[in-house]
Amino acid sequence: MHILHLTPYYSPAYAFGGVVRAVEGLARAQVARGLRVTVLTTDALTPSTRCEGARNRDEDGVRVVRIPNLFLRRFNLSTPLGMRRAAAELMGDVAVVHLHELRTLEALLVTPEAAQRGIPVVLSPHGTLTTATGRGTLKRVWDAALSPRVVRHLAAVVGLNADETHEAESFIRRMMEHRGDAQGVRFATIPNGIDAASFSHLPGRTRFREAWALGDAPVVLFLGRLHARKGVDVLARAFSQVTGEARLVIAGPDEGMMPTLRALAAADPRIVLTGFLDGAARLDALAAADVFALPATGEGMSMAALEALAAGLPLLLSPGCYLPEAEAAGAGLIVTPEVAPLAAALRSLLGDAAQRERMAAAGRTLARERFAWSSVAAAWEDVYRQVVNVG
Repeated sequence: MHILHLTPYYSPAYAFGGVVRAVEGLARAQVARGLRVTVLTTDALTPSTRCEGARNRDEDGVRVVRIPNLFLRRFNLSTPLGMRRAAAELMGDVAVVHLHELRTLEALLVTPEAAQRGIPVVLSPHGTLTTATGRGTLKRVWDAALSPRVVRHLAAVVGLNADETHEAESFIRRMMEHRGDAQGVRFATIPNGIDAASFSHLPGRTRFREAWALGDAPVVLFLGRLHARKGVDVLARAFSQVTGEARLVIAGPDEGMMPTLRALAAADPRIVLTGFLDGAARLDALAAADVFALPATGEGMSMAALEALAAGLPLLLSPGCYLPEAEAAGAGLIVTPEVAPLAAALRSLLGDAAQRERMAAAGRTLARERFAWSSVAAAWEDVYRQVVNVG
């Protein structure tokens, strides 16, 4: 079975966001299961740089075809040149087209081509369907004018958690209401995965701590985009209410929160702002940390949280991270993303090293047994076979 993944960005070596790492992990796991996998993407490496080298190459058994952009991420959209033509050239023996996110030019260009050829299209929204997590006006305009052109061709939509799947079902039914055939779309829930083995031998704690003058104190780590919905400012305010020598490391690219965070860091020198960390530096940060914190809303399922789980870090999450399994397994705490409960949870975790060790062991087990890419890829293969058999 040949699967064509469609995503605006695919630059795993640079750790360009959770969706990219999710697509990379799934593609590799599918290759390991014997599927043929092609990723059709753009040449964006980062928001401001392009990938160099061949535009059609093998990356760990995955064929990656990159289409040049006219602009690099203007209005947070890619602008691929020749995407539909490239898709047509690839679709000769493709069994399923797998869209990653709905509101992209890639989806608009490629989905009709797949429909003309009778190739089923499945969608992973990756937590982006809701208008409550940013760019609400743009999303509503896009949905009114463009989303139905893609939605009407979908064979299946798969959420990362039950809430997202329910939200997706309501959304798809609204988009297809005028046609009355939304019942033909399948809905399922499959979480993101993690390669737990790749986090079992992390680099030592020293390098990152020395680079950022962290000393030997316990370290709380935030990894993610510095966006308001990530709750990073609330986390920093909560941390400032916790006394002691602990440090809070905030790592990620700025998306509007840096001025606020700089002011908070100026008031509390225990807060360290590193900016964006690439793949190797991310591993160094995970190795050096003692707690991972992400008080976000609308996450879908955070790849950073899964990576921290596999790295043996106790998790401090909000309900909006949709990882109740972490608390149920004794691998983390889930609290409302407000200053007082976050501060109380930080005091509990930072003040009890034995508790952190128990959580670390539980987290590694949970990552290995619940979120292994092998089982996630198997679940996706079941969805593919269902839509192919129906077609």
